[in-house]
Amino acid sequence: MKISRFKIFLAIVAVGQLIYACNKDFLDKPALGALSGDVVANASGIDALLLGAYGALDGQGGIGSANPWEATPSNWIYGSVAGGDASKGSFSGDQPAIDPIANFYTDASNGFFNSKWKATYEGISRSNAVLRVLPNVTSISDADRKNFEGQARFLRGHYYSELKKMYNKVPYIDETTTDYRQPNTEDIWPKIEADFKFSYENLPETQGQLGRVNKWAAGAYLAKTYLYEHKYTEAKPVFDAVIASGKRSNGIKYDLTPQFENNFLPSQESTNPEAVFDIEMAARALPGNIDNANSGEMLNFPYNSPFGCCGFYQPTQDLVNHYRTNPASGLPYLDNYNNNVVKSDQGIEGVSKGTSFTPDQGTLDPRLDWTAGRRGIPYLDWGNHPGADWVRDQAYGGPYAPLKNVYWKANEGTDKDPGSWAPGTSINIHIIRFADVLLMAAEVEAQLGTFAKAQEYVNRVRTRAANPAGWVYKYKNDADPSAGFSTTPAANYKISVYPNGDFAAGGKDYALKAIYFERKIELATEGHRFFDLVRWGIADAELNKFFAYQGQITQDVKNGHFTKGKNEYYPIPQTQIDLSVNAGVPTLTQNPGYK
Repeated sequence: MKISRFKIFLAIVAVGQLIYACNKDFLDKPALGALSGDVVANASGIDALLLGAYGALDGQGGIGSANPWEATPSNWIYGSVAGGDASKGSFSGDQPAIDPIANFYTDASNGFFNSKWKATYEGISRSNAVLRVLPNVTSISDADRKNFEGQARFLRGHYYSELKKMYNKVPYIDETTTDYRQPNTEDIWPKIEADFKFSYENLPETQGQLGRVNKWAAGAYLAKTYLYEHKYTEAKPVFDAVIASGKRSNGIKYDLTPQFENNFLPSQESTNPEAVFDIEMAARALPGNIDNANSGEMLNFPYNSPFGCCGFYQPTQDLVNHYRTNPASGLPYLDNYNNNVVKSDQGIEGVSKGTSFTPDQGTLDPRLDWTAGRRGIPYLDWGNHPGADWVRDQAYGGPYAPLKNVYWKANEGTDKDPGSWAPGTSINIHIIRFADVLLMAAEVEAQLGTFAKAQEYVNRVRTRAANPAGWVYKYKNDADPSAGFSTTPAANYKISVYPNGDFAAGGKDYALKAIYFERKIELATEGHRFFDLVRWGIADAELNKFFAYQGQITQDVKNGHFTKGKNEYYPIPQTQIDLSVNAGVPTLTQNPGYK
């Protein structure tokens, strides 16, 4: 049983109130339908509360009638579109509130920020409900008590990590808080760190249900927290332990799955050794409702295609160029990737118009064709991507299509959820996967000067990508993709590991540059990029370089500009500032640079 696949419609989750989610008068009233503490103060009651905290992971709790993509935990808008991995896509008039986010001229009135705020505090409220009631539960063992507390504190740590990355200083509400109008004046990293540290030290290595977090997921998140705090010395031993001994809740040891694409196949989810912390999704769990089926990414399928909707989340040309490799060395172009452009069909009509197009013949990293759908290359088992036929507005969003969130045609009976006007899927959202762990650990090693170990971790990721078993291959018959794949690679793939001693010879700056680049191409369109750029302190340089290049190709980012000292964080939602007013004075303070 994968517990976090279940939407928890229980009145007991109302025990904890969502901070500022409703009008201030509502905060002063008892929760309608809430159960009293003595009713849930037993093992089954506390577990039901905990299930409610897991149930908020999908980002849909507390946002009411808002669009599900505004608060999706995949962070495709806030992490990947804002990070230059992908265009918003579709056309300029569709979901226009995303454009100012992507171009960094947004303000605090943008409703997307309020949706993300409310959904995340909903998860915190539910986690706090567990921790508030747990001391009153007497009929459980000490081990079970620590397990319940460890899971609840892990989830609270995750929700606060999301808020910290988005808004920096936010109000900290825990299970003891009675006045929810707390100021946002403190750095909450130490409290996030404390939650994950408790979970790491007290959760069991395995759990009876795969969806529950365990010691090693907590260790990975604790080490990630140290990394964000730039505590490299503290992060290293935790990363060492996770890499050497970490395992999933079902006992499978962490490792890279042999084939890159298996990370995005629901049939592989229970046995995938790479899944460190996933948000579980399930197709067809609720008739006529895709809330459990990754509804936050329902827009992100090729337009005018078998998927029905909607043409968003198109990988950028800048991202695609990162996958060019040197034909002699098989290594990436770390500095001048945009001088080695991957050929595209931008400006060329689609296959249905009878136009011809030959895909790029140069050497490429094979991960490209599991990340960006491009004309003439197999799009999973749906057939060769037909170019502009599947793109709503090339001039606006470019010629490419997303891939990692797309289900295979052969599996649509189980992996597609048809319960809405756009499809849902059972593809899990990876918050942390093992490749991410290796590359974060590599970063720590490089910061500490242990360049051989840093290179070892990067090469481990590149070795998986270089395995021909995981490449994209041409169809046996282009007219009938169901006949299967041939033994001919779909493109001229060439990828190599860094040669022995390369990081040490290049020094710290070179090693970090290679690690940062590897994170870009391995984790592209998985919601990490913007937050990585900010914590590295290079967001202004990298994103303005991106705007200068990509803005000449697509209209969506032609007016983009990142302002250092402001755009590292998103604005505190104006709605929340208004609701925080006490005695005529707002409790919440707006982030620098925003009105």
